Amino acid sequence: MADGDIYLGANQYGKAECRLVRITRDTPVHQIEDLNVTSQLRGDFSAAHLTGDNSLVVATDTQKNTVYAFAKECGVGSPEALLLKLGEHFVSSFDWIEGGRWEAESFAWERITAGGAPHDHSFVRKGQEVRTAVVQRYGGDVHVLAGLKDCIVLKSTGSEFHGFPQDRYTSLVETDDRIMATSVTAWWRYTDLTIDFNARYEAIKALMLEQFAQLHSLALQQTLFAMGKAVLETFPDVAEVKLSCPNKHHFVVDLEPFGLDNPNEVFYAADRPYGLIQATIQREGTPEAPEAWATVPAFA
Repeated sequence: MADGDIYLGANQYGKAECRLVRITRDTPVHQIEDLNVTSQLRGDFSAAHLTGDNSLVVATDTQKNTVYAFAKECGVGSPEALLLKLGEHFVSSFDWIEGGRWEAESFAWERITAGGAPHDHSFVRKGQEVRTAVVQRYGGDVHVLAGLKDCIVLKSTGSEFHGFPQDRYTSLVETDDRIMATSVTAWWRYTDLTIDFNARYEAIKALMLEQFAQLHSLALQQTLFAMGKAVLETFPDVAEVKLSCPNKHHFVVDLEPFGLDNPNEVFYAADRPYGLIQATIQREGTPEAPEAWATVPAFA
């Protein structure tokens, strides 16, 4: 190939955002699982791109139908378990499929209370956070990422911010008592693919929220590190944690013009611009796996 020649680089394709609701109704007490599943395949698809030859293209519609069929035949159980099964199916069923990326968002529901007890088959959508999962396959390597997004947290005190450099453009006032709020996006990578993914997810989420609440924070950066560090110290089968947290700024409203004192009680919640804090927390000696994070939204 000569300099300046045009060639096909890395590529993948599949069916995105297959909305899947699975109701398990083998008893009068029904269970609900609500997911948004994406399937993308990798391999040598150069003929499709260069000449329109689709002989190796497993149709995106076929991928969608497989998602729904597996939900019926295998159940869901956990997003990670379903994605692992989908990945194994496509790689083992089609010789030319070398790997892929399978992603899920999981939406939580809880039972409506009726007559003083949880109802058997009526639910209300929980809005605390969206659970996320990604399975990546490269050749014989399988990587499982788990996480959450849109987890909005706030502490009304126990947070400071001061000691930062000052120049002629600095207007931020130092403080030793402020609201700290953020919307947590977190990912972590497992090294053990046989664990109870549902139980581990709940334990990791609870641990990170506990760290957010308990740490007297001098900076959001300090809080992020504490959250990731606690996960790695508690769970040796988690290789690394990535966190992305935008500041959800709350500014004290000046009520002096109205003759009113405002000792950190009334705030203006600003949605933009905002500080964006990102960090990767790792364990010394653990091999890195950059291919696990390919096509996952950018983190530090």
